[in-house]
Formats: sequence, C-alpha cells, structure tokens
Amino acid sequence: MREQYRTTELTPADLAPEPVAQFTRWFKEAAEDPAIHEPNAMVVSTATPDGRPSSRTVLLKHYDAVGFVFFTNYDSRKGRELADNPYASLLFPWHPAARQVVVTGRAERVGREETVAYFRTRPHGSRLGAWASPQSSVIASREELLARYDDLAARHPEGTQVPVPPHWGGIRVVPDTVEFWQGHENRLHDRLRYVREDGDAWRVERLAP
Repeated sequence: MREQYRTTELTPADLAPEPVAQFTRWFKEAAEDPAIHEPNAMVVSTATPDGRPSSRTVLLKHYDAVGFVFFTNYDSRKGRELADNPYASLLFPWHPAARQVVVTGRAERVGREETVAYFRTRPHGSRLGAWASPQSSVIASREELLARYDDLAARHPEGTQVPVPPHWGGIRVVPDTVEFWQGHENRLHDRLRYVREDGDAWRVERLAP
C-alpha cells in the first residue's frame, strides 16, 4: 500500500515567524478542506516515568501563544501519566493534505476557572458523561456504564446545572518544538521544525525525511 504525495515545496521563507501563527495558517486550511474530518483531532502521546508510552486521539479545544489545550479526566491513564511525567507529544494527522504537525512540550493543568468556563459550553449529555465514565478503569459491561449515565440524567435533567467533576479539567501543552511536515514524491518530505530558544525566541531547522 503506497501513495505518491504531490504537493508544493515548504521552505523556511514560507513559514510565519513563530509556530502558533504557522499552525493557525495550516489549521485554517485543514478546517476548510472537506476531505479532512475533525481537523482538531490529535493523537496525544504520554509516557510513564520509566518510559512506557501510550497514545490516544483527543480533540484540541483551544490554542494560543502559550500552548495547546485539551480536556480529560485527570484520573485517566493519560492524566495519571502526565501527573508523573509532565511531557507530551501531539500529532495532527491531516492525511488528505499530506500534512502533519507534531508538537512536543511540557504539560500543565489549566486553571479551574478555564475548566469551568469550557465545561459550561459542553452539551448536557457530555457533561453527564464526564461524571458517568471512570475513564481508563476496568468496568464489567456497557450496561453498567449506561446505568451510571441514566442515574445521573435522572438527578440532573436537561436544563439543570451539572457541576464540574473535581477530577476533570484541562491540560495545556506548552511547546518546546513544533514540526510542520509536508509530504512529497519519493518520500523526500519537507520537515521544518521550530525549536524554542530563550524566552519566546524560536529557530527553524530542517530535518531529513
């Protein structure tokens, strides 16, 4: 199974001065591409202190000059791993455009006010789901999960306020590197990576594909 990527060259001159501005350009193009489903879907990779990795797909909910934010159950596998080893990698796999963005950096919990503000924007069912699912824990059956949800729905019917779970909140990945990958023919891809230097300064380096 093989595909030849036929795209335009990506050069350092094409890049914005800093990575978030460049991400904004590519994210806008990905969001406007009907072939890319859920452009904010990203693979989050974490690791235990002894280096055992794990990955899963989550949705990017916010980004700015500080970092990239997603929300999760802090008691989940990724939540526990980040508590013990606060470094993560994010991968945006925009395959139809033959593009990827890879972010690596330190993960930190967002402030409680930011978590509460986002939680209030979630659909009612998603708010209940945050309580119903003991994420990453072993459960006996799907019926058990649905029973927990139904119990919560009875106690917090549509239109009522659902409290924010104390074990649930945001994670911000503050980037140390951000790589922009553009596929090309013969596997001679462009890989341009921003690397953080002192403060908010960045340098760009080209990686061999």
